[in-house]
Amino acid sequence: MTIVIHHNPACSTSRKVLDIIRAAGIEPVVIDYLATGWTKPQLLGLFAAADLTPRMALRGRTAPAAELGLLDPKTSDEAILDAMVAHPALVERPIVCSPRGVRLCRPPETVLDLIARPQAE
Repeated sequence: MTIVIHHNPACSTSRKVLDIIRAAGIEPVVIDYLATGWTKPQLLGLFAAADLTPRMALRGRTAPAAELGLLDPKTSDEAILDAMVAHPALVERPIVCSPRGVRLCRPPETVLDLIARPQAE
């Protein structure tokens, strides 16, 4: 099973999700999105698959979300996406992709649904 985690190594939640995946015996593809950045099509695809809007995936608790005016309810999804591409840390983390779906894994235990192995029938 191929698992991809869009990971921020400085984030304790992201590290915990990575630990849960590895404890299940799976070595995921780890993408350090702070180093690689995002593209709009990539974010739109991930958000659509995870049933998220850009606003739902916005990490608003830290700079520069407030400074950029992204917390204003009138800010468009397009403006939020542009900011996420310019400032990758604005995307809430971690986002995990597996054959079972795509999820924003907060709380960390959310990842268990993505890595559960089907029961033999």
